Amino acid sequence: MGTTTHVHVIGDGAPWIADQVDAQGSYLLDFYPACEYLAAAAAGCDPDPAGGLERQKVNLKANRSDAVLSALAPHREPETVPDAQAPVRSGHRDLSNRLPQWDDQGALQKGGPIGSGEIESAHRYIVQQRLKRPGAGWLPRNAEHLLALRLNRANHRWKTSWQGCIQQAA
Repeated sequence: MGTTTHVHVIGDGAPWIADQVDAQGSYLLDFYPACEYLAAAAAGCDPDPAGGLERQKVNLKANRSDAVLSALAPHREPETVPDAQAPVRSGHRDLSNRLPQWDDQGALQKGGPIGSGEIESAHRYIVQQRLKRPGAGWLPRNAEHLLALRLNRANHRWKTSWQGCIQQAA
């Protein structure tokens, strides 16, 4: 990464994650956990929960969080109902508190992911498959080098990475 590299961070909305993203990056709330919240809320909002959820997914991907909030607002449970039993109110509050973190449309237009599933899958198959073998133990500096090699291969940058090493050695 360089000083002009844009970092696209996806997270679950935890403030400590968003706080670590500096001016060089953008923070996006993970689409899939958000859909889980909306699915719980849809049952209390729509006579057709599945259809209502699909409409709200389309709205989120198009950055129409105002439409999602408007659909949830009239169905919010009273404040006297505990959060654990108030999925509509909780979903409305969570979305309202994270409006700056919703830019699915922008991420999709740039060809970026809106969910962390790809990353989690890559972690399992690229990182863990090699580093978590039975009996394997790694010093952090060696694991970092091995991981860099695995990532270069997975990203089809094997030749490019070696050319950089050859140029440095020359």
